Amino acid sequence: MSKQAKIKRRPLDGVLLLDKPKGISSNDILQKVKWLYKAEKAGHAGTLDPMATGLLPICFGEASKFNHQLLNNRKTYEFTCLLGAATNTGDAEGSIIEEKNIPPLSTELLKHALDKFVGDIQQVPPMVSALHHEGKRLYELAREGIEVERPARDITIYQLNLISFDDVSFTAEVTCSKGTYVRVLAEDIAKLIGTVGHLTMLRRTEVAPYFKPNLVTMAMLEKALIDNNADELLLAVDSAIADYPILIMNEEETWRLKNGQKIALPHTLDEQFYRLYAFDQSFLGLGERHLPHVIKASRLIQIKST
Repeated sequence: MSKQAKIKRRPLDGVLLLDKPKGISSNDILQKVKWLYKAEKAGHAGTLDPMATGLLPICFGEASKFNHQLLNNRKTYEFTCLLGAATNTGDAEGSIIEEKNIPPLSTELLKHALDKFVGDIQQVPPMVSALHHEGKRLYELAREGIEVERPARDITIYQLNLISFDDVSFTAEVTCSKGTYVRVLAEDIAKLIGTVGHLTMLRRTEVAPYFKPNLVTMAMLEKALIDNNADELLLAVDSAIADYPILIMNEEETWRLKNGQKIALPHTLDEQFYRLYAFDQSFLGLGERHLPHVIKASRLIQIKST
């Protein structure tokens, strides 16, 4: 701790699309990356379990103001479900609590089952989740051997496609809304085809607006640090909200926005949120519709003079 306390932190803004390795928590890898960059401020946009791998957006400095938008966005995962055995955690890290015969698997059977989950559905969160119940996290209760009733929650499965299967497992890709538990989805699919199952692989491949992104592995990051070009791995702050439409403010509007004033526009605003840019094309932040033709600042970044 004393050595870390002596590190001189620096202001750093941008988004690192990290390929989280298996066997480490999202917070632990965040702290390691923050330390490697010697960054003053960093946060991640969406926890991945230690067994999971894949896209973990790490937002430095001003980019962390848009963590909330990334957390709420749709995400895509690849997962493998091993059939015939259920565990108390819904994944391979738990203990087997139930075993059941596996029916003969076929493309038709699996695709028919997957199709049943596409659309707006309800899902019961697992006990091994971070949701609260009477002041305690569910996973804390689960560790004590306590199971409580959990209300089903509305989620959306946008796409659910079969990738491959063998006699005892299947691999699929799912694009889903915030709040979806892929381990529960895998368990529910297994039940629908007449057996039980649990996750043996989970990999996040996309978080909107980062579609089919090139991910940075820890090996790539460590090499870039040695080569003194690690900052070049960061995406611009505004990439975090690249799926929002753009509004460009003139010089007077830019000044007024920075001073907390609302801006009346000559046209109607069709969307709730907009990316705001100044007259000189510099990124200002996120704007929110206040009235049909009025925009107000939602989250502005601090423009640093160079």
